[in-house]
Amino acid sequence: MALTPDEVEAYLLYQLGALWGFAHAAGVDLTHVKPHGALYNQAARDPSIARAIARGIVRFRQPLILVGLAGSELIRAGLEMGLPVANEGFPDRGYREDGSLKPRREPGAVLESVEAVCKQALALVQQGIKVDGKWIPVDTLCIHGDHPQAVAFARAVRQSLEAEGVRVSPLPVVIHGNHPA
Repeated sequence: MALTPDEVEAYLLYQLGALWGFAHAAGVDLTHVKPHGALYNQAARDPSIARAIARGIVRFRQPLILVGLAGSELIRAGLEMGLPVANEGFPDRGYREDGSLKPRREPGAVLESVEAVCKQALALVQQGIKVDGKWIPVDTLCIHGDHPQAVAFARAVRQSLEAEGVRVSPLPVVIHGNHPA
């Protein structure tokens, strides 16, 4: 869908309100916001869409962590608006030199073996993501749930990180920005 920044902000507010209602009814808190799919990728590149998402979170008036591709426009927009942000990395995906994800149709875009995914997860946590020659730290990892091996990847990644002394913790513990978790 081609949406204007105002439409993105309005949809985000609507969806956050609905999600907050469901979470409240279930007795759980919202901790973070992460756009999904095409909107996530668009917000990573397009400053106006990234700012619309950050504005929507600010207008929601809850200290929610904005999760975005490490070093992306979405992270920049969140920081500019005083939101806590979490730089995200993908152990199961290949990257381009500019730090963006390779489109799934390109060779090497989707990592298929547990070993490759674990190796990338450890590199993301220890080194971060190289974006245009600059290393950006990674605060959180995402494994795509649509891969047939997603559960095996998640288990193996956690085990390999813990074996290397990496503490795996809930997202609100590791944030950047002005709001406490």
